[in-house]
Amino acid sequence: MRPAVTTLLLHLRIVGVLMAGLAVLNTFVPHRFHWREEMARLSLLNRQIFQAHATFLILTLAMFSALLLTCADALLEPSRLSRAVLIGLTIFWTLRMVMQWAFYSPAIWRGHRFNTAMHYLFSVMWIYVSGVFGVSLWTVLQR
Repeated sequence: MRPAVTTLLLHLRIVGVLMAGLAVLNTFVPHRFHWREEMARLSLLNRQIFQAHATFLILTLAMFSALLLTCADALLEPSRLSRAVLIGLTIFWTLRMVMQWAFYSPAIWRGHRFNTAMHYLFSVMWIYVSGVFGVSLWTVLQR
């Protein structure tokens, strides 16, 4: 393997570890943000839709993690499947990065030390994750 590919493989695996961490972290989000009390005001249908989406978010993060920790080398092989997966992951995480600034109201984090720190921490993480996928895609397209 070429040195650049070896370095990318390391970064893809780091992203896999980050995704595993996010999956675990998201299991604590409901308690941290008092979802039980907040969602009690929702209709049964909306509450269950929200709970299903949250569950599948954790599952998706766990599957991203498993993919990156077990098959990162296959993602760097020039194939139709690797290009398709990397295009999807690059778009997905780049949009997540954009949403960090375009969707969440600054009122949530400005003036709140912890929320501001988390906003910037997650911004850096989304930039890193989307960058790793973008560079991986570019590398595969060049091969």
